[in-house]
Amino acid sequence: MAEIEAGERQRQLSFLLVDDDAELCGMMLEFFTEVGHKLDIAYNGREGLAAALRGRYDLVILDVMLPGLDGFSVLEQLRRKKDLPVIMLTARVQQHDRIQGLNSGADDYLPKPFDPDELLARIRAVLRRTQGASLPSEVPVALGGITVNASTREVWSAGLPVELTAMEFDLLDLLMRSAGQVVSRDQITSVLFEREATPYDRFLDVHISHLRKKLKGGRHLIRTIRGVGYVFTGTN
Repeated sequence: MAEIEAGERQRQLSFLLVDDDAELCGMMLEFFTEVGHKLDIAYNGREGLAAALRGRYDLVILDVMLPGLDGFSVLEQLRRKKDLPVIMLTARVQQHDRIQGLNSGADDYLPKPFDPDELLARIRAVLRRTQGASLPSEVPVALGGITVNASTREVWSAGLPVELTAMEFDLLDLLMRSAGQVVSRDQITSVLFEREATPYDRFLDVHISHLRKKLKGGRHLIRTIRGVGYVFTGTN
């Protein structure tokens, strides 16, 4: 982590915050300026979408509740046109709201109120993952008709290329490199998000469901061990 953080200090990162809470935006602007990064702010969904599409940002911090165009709609439209890491902020506690954000392509979410240091830690974890640095091994793995090449971040199923999100790729890579062994939800969360799992987390279920749909024989390849985690069986 120290190496990544040193790299951050050498290069100023640029973020876009889309939130209509002026007080929060002011606090975040002060915080990111103090830690040496650039923060642009948009106060409504349409403004935020336009800024994200035209700007050159390392990551977007996107609130769910926005005037004009809500965060889910902004994320869905952004995902159609640009591959940009997104962390969603939500004051809502219902699981289906968080699941909707993940289904729309969010890389992580953070409930309000939050600690700015936790947000920065989440940002670092997402950037490491989307830049392909979360999993060290680059040796290709081939099992059950699925081939994963970590160095090129490419996946093939039955000889055909499969388009995966950054999270889906890293989750599949982790499971395949532990084939035949149960990988707990806590282990997955620790490796991919660098934090502890909570009873309210449903992001793994969402991403596993997406993986199964995209991989031939995915439901048999990736088994759920109820109450524990998942196992890549290598058979379909």
